Amino acid sequence: MRLRNIPRADAVLGACPLVIKEPDRYRGSWNADIFQNGHPIHIEIGMGKGQFLLTLAAQNPQINYVGIERYSSVLLRAVEKLPARSDEGNPAPAQRTMPENIRFLCIDAADLPEIFSAGEVSRIYLNFSDPWPKARHARRRLTSKEYFARYDRILAADGQVEFKTDNRGLFDFSVEQLKASDIWEITACTWDLHRDTSMNEGNVMTEYEEKFSSLGNPICKLIASRTV
Repeated sequence: MRLRNIPRADAVLGACPLVIKEPDRYRGSWNADIFQNGHPIHIEIGMGKGQFLLTLAAQNPQINYVGIERYSSVLLRAVEKLPARSDEGNPAPAQRTMPENIRFLCIDAADLPEIFSAGEVSRIYLNFSDPWPKARHARRRLTSKEYFARYDRILAADGQVEFKTDNRGLFDFSVEQLKASDIWEITACTWDLHRDTSMNEGNVMTEYEEKFSSLGNPICKLIASRTV
C-alpha cells in the first residue's frame, strides 16, 4: 500500500522534542541521556497512530517507551495526538499531562542494532504488522528469523517479544519461525485473544485491534522469550 506523502510531516516531527533525531548517538545511553532514569525500556515497532503506546505510557510511569515508525506521514498522526503547545511556545495547560516516559523514532526497524545496544531493551511489541504476503518477501516480516536475530542483539536476557495480529497466515508463519529457533520459545499463545481470559487480562487495544475485533475477526497473540 502506497502511503500518501504529507508535506508538513518532516517539519512537525523535526520540531517535536519527543522525536529523537540521530538516535544512533544514544546507543547504550538511552536511560542516561534521553530518559534520565534507570527504568526498563519497552519499544513498539510499527506504532501506527500511537494509541497503544500512549495508553501504556500513561498507565506505567515506571517504564520508558519508544515508539518506532518507518514513515514520517504515519508517525505524524501519533505526534499530533500529543497535547498541543501554545503559539507562544509556552506549555498549554494540557501539556502538563503529557507522559514524560515516551519518545518516538522515525527509522527502519532493520537498523535497531545500531540504535540500541545489547540488553538495552526489555520488551518489544509488534502489533498488526505488515504481513508482506508474497513468499519472496518473508524476511521482511517483523516476526521472521532475520528480525528475531536483530531482537536478540538488543533485548535483555529476560526480554520478551509480544506479537498481535488478526492475520492468521502471518501468525502461523510466526509460530513456525519460533518453533524452528534454537534460542527462542513461545511462552504464551492464543488464536482468539479476546476469548482467552488469562491472556486478555490488562490487554490494551490498538486502533486496528478495535476495528478488526468489531468486525468479528479473532485476534491472535503470542509471547516469545529466549530458551536460555
